[in-house]
Parts: sequence; structure tokens; C-alpha cells
Amino acid sequence: MKKLLPKILLLIALIAPVFCIANPQVKGGEFYQITVYHFANTAQQELIEQYLKDAYLPALHKQKIKNIGVFTSIANDTAVDKRIYVIIPIQSLQQVLTINENLDKDEAYQLNGKAYLEAPSKKPAYSRMENILLKAFHLAPFMNLPKLSSPKTERFFELRSYESPSETYFKSKVKMFNEGGEIPLFKRLNFNSVFYASVISGSRMPNLMYMTSYENKADRDEHWKSFMTAPEWKVLSALQEYQGNVSKNEQVFLHPTSYSDY
Repeated sequence: MKKLLPKILLLIALIAPVFCIANPQVKGGEFYQITVYHFANTAQQELIEQYLKDAYLPALHKQKIKNIGVFTSIANDTAVDKRIYVIIPIQSLQQVLTINENLDKDEAYQLNGKAYLEAPSKKPAYSRMENILLKAFHLAPFMNLPKLSSPKTERFFELRSYESPSETYFKSKVKMFNEGGEIPLFKRLNFNSVFYASVISGSRMPNLMYMTSYENKADRDEHWKSFMTAPEWKVLSALQEYQGNVSKNEQVFLHPTSYSDY
């Protein structure tokens, strides 16, 4: 055995670099870009969605970017500020620039997205476009596609944003999700969480965002009822070190579009 040990160690040393190259996600984690299209009417929605479906998503797929989520806000029926959310997993900050550089060179993208890209100033495609850049939590470094069996038209997604009163309180809330045990609790209760991430660039900071998914609205309500009564949550939420770490909690309820990747 002593004679074999050096050979085993040598073999491990030779294999390890190959394993790391074949699995580039071993270290670090993903970033996410959330684009929010704010619009006011049906004509704008149709123009945005035609662009996303026929030009933008196919172009990103061509760039080997997958698992792109496209969602409409359930509040759109009554809201003045209507919204479409596009969530893109990216592997590095450099890729944010590379995506746009490649789009500029993509003739099919330019052709298929022409109506949107060349919309006149008096009839713009949207009221405003907002970008949010996030970094995945270290205990949830990569996106998980939801395991849902219901038709897409019934699926219910919830995007939450937790703002903190200061950077120190923000670190406390992130710790609450990771070391504190919120992520394991969500997993135990099968919330079908898509991602958990810290906002590193956006109009509302410091804050974190995460997305959970459900078969339908009733399924969502049952899951949150279980969460609020879970023993782990009662203990965790009562700890003094986590008090006051959220100053604003925003919930956005979403439906996936027919062409969303999930």
C-alpha cells in the first residue's frame, strides 16, 4: 500500500486539472441579469414580445446561453406601469459586454428584431428599460430549473426583493439565507427556487433578490403557509442578530411566457 500511495497521488494530480477544465462551474458561481421592460399599452407589449421571441432569445441561444426566463407581471391587467421581466444567467461580468457585441454582429437578430430596434421616437417600444445585475449566493451558486408538471399557463413564479437599511444589515440578511438556514428550509419545503442572489448593480441597493416557483397560485399559498409555521423559521426569525435587516420587501407575481425557457 505504501508503494502504491505515491502513484495514487500522482494520478490525482494529473486528473484534477482535467476535471476543473471539463467543469468550469466548480469554482465561483453565476451572475444574473434581470431586464425589466416598463410599458403602457398592448401595442408596446406585442412589440416587445415579438422582439424577445423572434430575435433576442434565438440570438442568445446562438451564443450558447440557455435557461432564459421571460415573464409577464400578473398585475399588468390593472397596473399603469406594466412590466415584462427577462432573467439571463451569465458566467462572468465580461459576458455582459460580449452579449451585446455579438448582437451587433448578428444579422438574423437585426432583421428579426427590426420593428423593435427601429421603433420611432413617437411610438417607442417601451416606457423605460431597467437592468439589474446580481451575483448568486455562495450556497446557491447556480440556477435550478423548476420541476413543475402543470401547463405553463398555470405556473406561478414569485420574484422577491429584500432591501436593507444599510450594508451591514444587508450582510446580516444574506447570512440569514446562507449560514442561517433559510435556503435549506426553502429546499426542505420544495419551493422550487430558481435562484438566490445579491444585487451588485441596480437602482435599489443594498438588496437581494430570489425567485420561487409553483404549480399555481393555490400551490404558492400553501407553500408559504408551511414556511411561516415551520419550526426552523420561528427560531431563525426570532434571533436578535437578524432583527431589522429588511427595510422593504417587494413581491412580484409572474407568469412565464409561452417562449420562456422554463
